[in-house]
Amino acid sequence: MKILVVEDDAETARYISTGLTELGHNVSVAADGRDGLFQGSDHDWDLLLVDRMLPGLDGLVLVSTLRAAGVEAPVLFLTTLGGIDDRVNGLNAGADDYLVKPFAFSELAARVAALGRRPRKTQADTVLRVADLRMDLVARTVQRGGADVELQPREFRLLEVLMRHAGEVVTRTMLLEKVWDLHFDPQTNVVESHMSRLRAKLDIPAGATLIHTIRGAGYSIREPRP
Repeated sequence: MKILVVEDDAETARYISTGLTELGHNVSVAADGRDGLFQGSDHDWDLLLVDRMLPGLDGLVLVSTLRAAGVEAPVLFLTTLGGIDDRVNGLNAGADDYLVKPFAFSELAARVAALGRRPRKTQADTVLRVADLRMDLVARTVQRGGADVELQPREFRLLEVLMRHAGEVVTRTMLLEKVWDLHFDPQTNVVESHMSRLRAKLDIPAGATLIHTIRGAGYSIREPRP
């Protein structure tokens, strides 16, 4: 595989690069976040190994920026931060796996191999559809019935979560975690107010309801029933 290692510690970078090269991979190294962003945007990588704490540009920002730019290569975070919130933040930023330092090279090699076996994402994975609603995750656009729908960033994320779980019930707790990164209930109507605005932009102009309240459970987006 063609692998980019973004690691500011020279000894660690050399250790990883040497080991992966011996396994037959083609490895390049970026010594900081800005170089990682430059190289990561310019090449067709099969895998990115990214240190969580980087000078110049934090690893979370680096990965989320690459994802927003349409880079779909799998990302494995390497980090000394092993808390649950740290792992969740890394995965929410767009990482596919998380390995806490110090680690055995055999485990790193196994995770690299596992990520390499995953099928590469296609253009279809960047476009979500429910009935006449279309969301382009790369262009960050939403259309209903061919008409553009202007959404605020939080509304876009809220709709994305619903569309990724189309036909399923998404609970209020899930939305707080995935959209607001809250792991407790703030006892406010933040979910309800954002959902109301989202419905006003999507459902009212079109006249057909896609977003449904499941009383006592949460919300669901699904095609209108005949």
